[in-house]
Amino acid sequence: MRILLLGGTGEARALAARLHPDTDIISSLAGRVPDPALPVGPVRIGGFGGAEGLTQWLRDNDIRAVVDATHPFAATMTARAAQACADLKLPHVVLARPAWNPGEATLVASDTEAADIVAQQGYSRVFLTTGRSGVAPFTGSDAWFLIRVVTPPDPEVLPRHHEVLLSRGPYGYGDEYALLRDNRIEVLVTKNSGGALTEAKLAAAKNLGVAVVMIDRPPLPAGVETVSTVDEAVAWVLRSCPPGPQVG
Repeated sequence: MRILLLGGTGEARALAARLHPDTDIISSLAGRVPDPALPVGPVRIGGFGGAEGLTQWLRDNDIRAVVDATHPFAATMTARAAQACADLKLPHVVLARPAWNPGEATLVASDTEAADIVAQQGYSRVFLTTGRSGVAPFTGSDAWFLIRVVTPPDPEVLPRHHEVLLSRGPYGYGDEYALLRDNRIEVLVTKNSGGALTEAKLAAAKNLGVAVVMIDRPPLPAGVETVSTVDEAVAWVLRSCPPGPQVG
């Protein structure tokens, strides 16, 4: 029973480590991050060529189940996987890490809406942690931005006043507190990614009185089965794709 594991997250790597080598899995990464952290076991990197390409790849590679452990904001990939699995009648589950409690954060639906809030409130020093694809809506801002990303944004979308911080989590509370304090940050703009790797910035912002603008998660496709932890995902795989009898 070969399983496709759509990955790129810490949960996906942990799941691959739990399943390999007893389960025949292929991990797939989008290939948008240079030098990505690789899971154990077989890995493919790159897109599938849209929904039709994914469906054909699943057929060609005799995939019998799909675990989607992509980032909570990888909405296009999640929708394509749900559709392909429905068309092929394959078992399919989304490993969706629990969202953060927004607390007193201002919730918005998009990067563009976040940029509008920053402009309306007149914030002058912004900590932007929405990823390289979330920088463009802030291009015309007069504020100063500390932009933390894994991969550098395209130069043409960078705001006039900025500093780019190339970094990959996890991040501890003390470091996050010092980063916000030393850069005199007034507002943190972030996605509701969930998980513990980058959550410390929220506690630091709260204790420093830094405002938070949080982009809400896109909805999951209707009717998809979800689990919230790696343990639950392992149980789902063993239940949906039990190992065959040992030969020898």
